[in-house]
Amino acid sequence: MILGALKNLLAAFCCSAALAGCTVGPNFVQPDSHLPEVSFTGDGNAPASHVPAPTDPTWWNVFRDPILTSLEQRVAAANLDVKTATLRLAESRFQRGVAAAAQFPSIDGSAKYTREQYSNNGIASLLTGLLGPSAAGTKIGPIDEYNTGFDASWELDLWGRVRRQVESADAQVDQAADQRRDALVSSLAELARDYLQLRGVQTQITIANDNLKVDRDILQLAQDRQQRGLQNGLDVENAAAQVESIRAQIPQLQQQESEAINALSLLLDQPPGALRAELGVRTVRIGPPHVPLGVPSELARRRPDIRAAEDSLHAATATIGVAIGDFYPKVQLNGTVGFDSLTIKHLYDANSLQYMVGPSVTLPIFEGGRLRSTLELREAQQQEAAITYRKTVLQAWHDVVNALVAHRLEQNRRARLQAQADHSRAARELARARYKDGVSDFLNVLDTERSVLQAEQQYAASTTNVALDLVQLFKALGGGWETTFPDVPSETAAFPVPVNPLTVAIEAAPQPH
Repeated sequence: MILGALKNLLAAFCCSAALAGCTVGPNFVQPDSHLPEVSFTGDGNAPASHVPAPTDPTWWNVFRDPILTSLEQRVAAANLDVKTATLRLAESRFQRGVAAAAQFPSIDGSAKYTREQYSNNGIASLLTGLLGPSAAGTKIGPIDEYNTGFDASWELDLWGRVRRQVESADAQVDQAADQRRDALVSSLAELARDYLQLRGVQTQITIANDNLKVDRDILQLAQDRQQRGLQNGLDVENAAAQVESIRAQIPQLQQQESEAINALSLLLDQPPGALRAELGVRTVRIGPPHVPLGVPSELARRRPDIRAAEDSLHAATATIGVAIGDFYPKVQLNGTVGFDSLTIKHLYDANSLQYMVGPSVTLPIFEGGRLRSTLELREAQQQEAAITYRKTVLQAWHDVVNALVAHRLEQNRRARLQAQADHSRAARELARARYKDGVSDFLNVLDTERSVLQAEQQYAASTTNVALDLVQLFKALGGGWETTFPDVPSETAAFPVPVNPLTVAIEAAPQPH
């Protein structure tokens, strides 16, 4: 019988769903990014079909470095920022579930037993007096009461207030997903930058060692000429000072190398120095001089930060409907089905059945301006989100153009520095030969050696900057944004508690026999 009563109560609730039809508040319209459909370079007004396709999302392959490729493929699964963003995505999905629960009836079961002793000198004595002289002075013993049943309630979403809440929660889920992609894009770019800076520092160390070897030869030449009485001790001291000057640069470069290795280790959730053996020593690879850019309008789809800003605008628009819905009456269906008896053996008898069902209406009459202020707040937040979206789009456009210009100009600078380094090395060899033949003084040798060192260092730094500018260009284009890289984990259990590397090292150590 109780199941039949519940069935009838739920049927009444479900039949009322047909009343919920309208949805108050503005509908979200995808904003116009105002990005042109022409090439970033501005070469004419060629249609998008004639513009090269956007770059491969696995853009790091253009450097043709297997070590870099291996590291990039591990970022999504190992980087702690990406893991945090993934958990926030899961949290937003749970919050969406909380909001969506308001669309369905709420049913609670209850069971209660009470034993109550009334005072014989209180109001109970009056009740016994009313029963006549025969009941006067009668003591009322304890009373047992058994109660069980179900309570149900359901707010009819006549104005779409709850639906707007769910819409806002859906947009927040999309925003969390795009923020996770943004964390991934940033981590991929940061790893490439740290890796290229490491290779740049290692190149600087190689240059310093090569010049140190040359300066040692020059020092030996000066010492030989002094021993033969061809020169005084001044040339030897100047050559020795040059040797020590180069030696002094190496420790600082080695410190930068260690910091770069540790930065890469941190990005991959590894202890300091864990990647040193894997990284080894390699030179910087600058990648191709030109890469496909696509058109600016594609940034609105490729850049995760633009998509996240659009999701935020969508969520803010939906909350306006929630605020408007609070002005309308709230209609709620309430029902109770249960059994009540003074003895447990008669608890589920037909005569013990009791129920209540009926609607309730709540109409806001005076709220002290709370509802109006809330609506104005939501409208202001929507305007703020629209401005943030516009700024994000404009900033993305600027990022691409700035990175493109920096990459092109740095390539030109690198070519000039390469020519300077070639001329400096030729001048050094001439000065060294003339000094050895005794037709030139030692200062010319020192000046040309300093010029060679400076030119080679500037050329190596420019080579690194060309590669770094290319990474910045890929990031500005939104490279690595595709949802297929990597798959979003469905359960938070996919992220185990990190293992202490010291514990692993102790457990892996050979055990005494």
